[in-house]
Amino acid sequence: MNRISLVFLLVVGSCLAGCSRPTTQAQKPSVSPYGPPTIIATLNEKSLTESSGLVASRTTPGVFWTHNDDGAFIYAFDTRGESQGVFRVPGVQARDWEDIAIGPGPQAGKPYLYIGDIGDNDSIHPEVVIYRLPEPALNSDTVKFTKKEPGITEAAEAIRLRYPDGKHDAEALLVHPVTGHIYIVTKMAMTNPGVYEAAPPFKEGGVMTMTRLGEIHIPSVFGGVITGGNISPDGRRVALCDYFQGYELVLPAGSTNFNDIWKQKMVGFDLGKREQGESITYRLDGKALLATSEGKRPPLIQVLIK
Repeated sequence: MNRISLVFLLVVGSCLAGCSRPTTQAQKPSVSPYGPPTIIATLNEKSLTESSGLVASRTTPGVFWTHNDDGAFIYAFDTRGESQGVFRVPGVQARDWEDIAIGPGPQAGKPYLYIGDIGDNDSIHPEVVIYRLPEPALNSDTVKFTKKEPGITEAAEAIRLRYPDGKHDAEALLVHPVTGHIYIVTKMAMTNPGVYEAAPPFKEGGVMTMTRLGEIHIPSVFGGVITGGNISPDGRRVALCDYFQGYELVLPAGSTNFNDIWKQKMVGFDLGKREQGESITYRLDGKALLATSEGKRPPLIQVLIK
């Protein structure tokens, strides 16, 4: 995470809050498709202090996965905020884990977690790594796993990627739920974030160069900093967030090319008060968005999609 960017955004946020344009009599207030942000739980796992990614479990409805910025651990919790188990991912590095996604993998019908070691505040790393591993099974025994005595996941595959146009800092990793295509949205502070794609199959041992698809345009005159992202379970919506709010892009009706979604207008919505918001995901049924925050005992915030 880039503290300079955070300070910049705090200044920008203050300005935006006090500089909104007045509506005219001819304008009618639009009806938002999003409900108000509601805190539905507080995450009670003491070792979870920097929740930087979030994704809904595919094997255990009502459970979510998250992780800290560093340390090769993933945390499962339910909608009450209660831990469902802490797992260590063996044999991997945790240089700067920034996001987590879920999607298909080598074995058909089996969900895989994708963990993005994609943070690069100083833009110095020639490649980024996505760790892919089967989603751990959860049961009454895994609830007992803690950071001191964690469960151990299956071995992770290291997918090594490079950008085609230099080094970038990024915090948003997305995986298409059907095709398994990987998307990274760069963070960017003063210009529009870039969207990069990598298509399977992925081979261990080599480095794949991603394809740059273009830019997304944040609805702000100041640009923005993208800190998290997720694709809806039906593959037709994309949620992104920054430190202040959430955004969504929706695939046009009838479109069968998912990459058309990056050309759509972003719609912003309130994600409530977060100490430092770096995560967003869809509920498993796709009818709500959820977010966490960095800090001890972070809130689990839900926004219903009308």
